[in-house]
Amino acid sequence: MPDIPLTTVVVLCLAALAAGWIDAVVGGGGLLLLPALLLGLPGGTPAAHALGTNKAVAIVGTTGAAVTYVRKTPVDVPTAVRVGLAALAGSMGGAFFAAGMSTDVLRPVIMVVLVAVGAFVILRPAFGTAPPAEPASPKRILAAIGFAGLGIGFYDGLIGPGTGTFLVLALTAVLHLDLVAASATAKIVNCCTNAGALAMFAWQGAVMWQLAGLMAAFNLTGGMFGARTALKRGSGFVRVVLLVTVFGLVTKMAYEQWVA
Repeated sequence: MPDIPLTTVVVLCLAALAAGWIDAVVGGGGLLLLPALLLGLPGGTPAAHALGTNKAVAIVGTTGAAVTYVRKTPVDVPTAVRVGLAALAGSMGGAFFAAGMSTDVLRPVIMVVLVAVGAFVILRPAFGTAPPAEPASPKRILAAIGFAGLGIGFYDGLIGPGTGTFLVLALTAVLHLDLVAASATAKIVNCCTNAGALAMFAWQGAVMWQLAGLMAAFNLTGGMFGARTALKRGSGFVRVVLLVTVFGLVTKMAYEQWVA
């Protein structure tokens, strides 16, 4: 591990704690965690090492949040696992291409999609507030496997930040889940995307394991606390955090695209 000042390590651990909470509630913890790593690591550290370390940290907090959700709220685990396996394959593919892919072309498209999603959630107050009337049909499950699994999984391996938010939105829309159930399902799927991407980054030697282990403990605490908060406060609270996260992600991407 490169020589990192103690104050920087403390800041990175606090960022991991906050990112775990955000990610458990509505996804998007990478919005905070990955930039913190990119800024905190010594100059000259390859970007792939920040991406790989980010995955090693995130998978611990995501797993803790997933376990908390499954214990305390009904989750269609078989469907979540099927979507998650597709996401694992997609994330490995994305991580494989990450080194040679420019994200400059993708950012504007993602920003437009996020703005549209934010407007939709604002104009449709009932979105994600009512539980499904019946179990999802096989066609909807297949659509979730293709879109939320392979598609968003590939994005997670390729870029990463905002994956949890995209998963919550996709699962709410495709499977007609309420936002709490969608967050719970997204955590299981996100465990798989993180695992796939982490396996590829580890194979490439792009994980700083000592730093990741320390930050992961804080991320786990934040993730478990965030899951309990979402379960206690309900879909209305998750909706507010979702909107804040979506527009925060848009602002971050816009800054990186046109200012930085």
